[in-house]
Amino acid sequence: MLGFSILIGYYVLGWVIQTGLQVPIPANVIGLILFTMSLFFKLIKLEWVEDAGEFLIKHMLLFFIPFVVGTMVFFPYIGANAVQLLVSLFVSTIGVLMITGWSVKLLKGKEKSNESP
Repeated sequence: MLGFSILIGYYVLGWVIQTGLQVPIPANVIGLILFTMSLFFKLIKLEWVEDAGEFLIKHMLLFFIPFVVGTMVFFPYIGANAVQLLVSLFVSTIGVLMITGWSVKLLKGKEKSNESP
């Protein structure tokens, strides 16, 4: 129960920050960043939230049900624009892969040049 309380507390803290500062970042992302920083700086112990995290991962499939239902509601729109959506998905995926590869190649090159005397 402590683990769930901590996780919900970080979500609420993220929500308070998001609504108070009017930042365009979702509250759950802010809470996740704060939670990760708290784990990193050892403000909370992993053992406190480990059981809650394992439970949530074990039942993760349940969290996708609203997404699937939403997809079914918009299925006619998706079907009418299938070609555009597929092209967009393909081009964006290729773009992300190329930029990631280029970034890794660039960083690896800098890393090798720093190693040589």
